[in-house]
Amino acid sequence: MDLILRNARIAGANGGDPVDIGVDDGTIVAIEPGLAADGREMDVAGRLVAPGFIETHIHLDKSCILDRCKSEKGHLEEAIEQVAQAKKAFTAEDCYERAKRTLEKCLLHGTTHMRTHLEVDPVIGHRGLDGVLPLIDEYKWAIDLEICVFPQEGLLNNPGTDELMVEAMKRGCKLVGAAPYTDTDPKGQIDRIFEIARDFDADIDMHLDFGPTHDELDILYVCELTEKFNYGGRVAVGHVTKLSTMAMPQFDEISSRLADAGVAVTVLPSTDLFLMGRHMDHNVMRGVVPVHRMLQSGVNCSLSTNNVLNPFTPFGDCSLIRMANIYANICQVGKHADMLECFNMVTERSAKLLRLEDYGVAIGSAADFVVHDCTDPVTAVAELVPPVYGFKRGRQTFTRESAVLHRPQ
Repeated sequence: MDLILRNARIAGANGGDPVDIGVDDGTIVAIEPGLAADGREMDVAGRLVAPGFIETHIHLDKSCILDRCKSEKGHLEEAIEQVAQAKKAFTAEDCYERAKRTLEKCLLHGTTHMRTHLEVDPVIGHRGLDGVLPLIDEYKWAIDLEICVFPQEGLLNNPGTDELMVEAMKRGCKLVGAAPYTDTDPKGQIDRIFEIARDFDADIDMHLDFGPTHDELDILYVCELTEKFNYGGRVAVGHVTKLSTMAMPQFDEISSRLADAGVAVTVLPSTDLFLMGRHMDHNVMRGVVPVHRMLQSGVNCSLSTNNVLNPFTPFGDCSLIRMANIYANICQVGKHADMLECFNMVTERSAKLLRLEDYGVAIGSAADFVVHDCTDPVTAVAELVPPVYGFKRGRQTFTRESAVLHRPQ
């Protein structure tokens, strides 16, 4: 075998007792105690081995631009305006270097799969795409990267954007996205996005219903089109902060509608918390949708990073275990089962959203996993336990040295 991990704990397997994991040719081929096999061995001393983290929604192309922007008012309109100005000066080389820096941070925090959203419009053209696209092959040794192209500043109201999106799909983008709240005709943009998705047999991932009230929801129209196009399981929506303002009976009704249509939901805890409630001076709303409650209705949900070091989110270290912990704090998660779901929403549920077929720590799955310095997922979330080792198809991709306490002699 190429690799044997000794004394690994796999969540939910073997009663939590340590097992050995055998890897050959990038695939997990054995999981059992006392595995009798030859190959490179690594003793993880009873630590948790979990599937690699998954970024379902991040923006590599506009990360790390705080030095070019202001973030003084802290609301969505300022963020869109500031980035719109900054990206006039973006070059492909600039986008490449910033995206690379952010991607490597993600790798060091255990991310093995990523969906990055990428803007095209007549101002930036394909310069962002030219910068990010090479990273797919350059970093395939550590991560599976896919691009979702979308019109941040509108589609129908921004002539030339449609053609740029179609060309980006032809160049290798795997998904099509939307931001209908920036368009003069939100439903018209949603219609066109579904048409492009059908033309390219591509999945859909939209920025949707980002606002402080639940007036004029687009989510119901997305559900309607998802059923019309028979796209259940292939549509995801991000943010939907408007849903956080609903009374629970109405919230549960929307959740059931999403489940029936097969529309997944991604919450971006850091960004949603930072941007929402800027119109309030006391009792400020959180604006983060309690998706752990949505799970009870059968909605598939994920948590993700979104923006890093830009006016949409002027901080971030690309740690998804931190996103899970932030979400648990904001949404007051305390039950053991719900805390476990916080971990699942950056691993297994995210894999379902990306429709990955060979994901997980199981025989026959790709050997994409991380080792955490604890024994169970709930502890990882509650104590912000970072991964110490990462593997992609059985090849070690990073090591994070544990902190050492130097006691007096």
